[in-house]
Amino acid sequence: MSNPFKLFSQPPTPAKTPPIREEPEKIKKWREAQKQRLEEKDAEEEKKKEEMRKAAKKELEEWYRHHEELIAKTKAANRNAEKQFVAEVDDIEPGTEWERIAKLCDFNPKVGRTNKDVSRMRSIILQLKQTPLKKD
Repeated sequence: MSNPFKLFSQPPTPAKTPPIREEPEKIKKWREAQKQRLEEKDAEEEKKKEEMRKAAKKELEEWYRHHEELIAKTKAANRNAEKQFVAEVDDIEPGTEWERIAKLCDFNPKVGRTNKDVSRMRSIILQLKQTPLKKD
């Protein structure tokens, strides 16, 4: 009886590979020149990346400095406004309520279809400012 798996049990025979050809000199020179160019481009790219990082860092620091200045100015303005408000509240005299209300109102008429007519309210506030109500 012959073994049907005989073909599979034998070691494979190596396939013949064609002999390796030496690259022509021109191709070797081109590869070297190409490699050199790529290395130079990579170095230049890294240099530009570093310059961009430095510029971005400087710009970010400038933005933060400007932002801090803006916050400081806003805080100072808010403190001054609060001091002024507290001073005005402390100076309240009886009978000046309508004058304070009139300060808060905008008496310039605004013309437009979407706005309601508030001229009567304006005139009442001005009248009360000039002759306040008397308490009995």
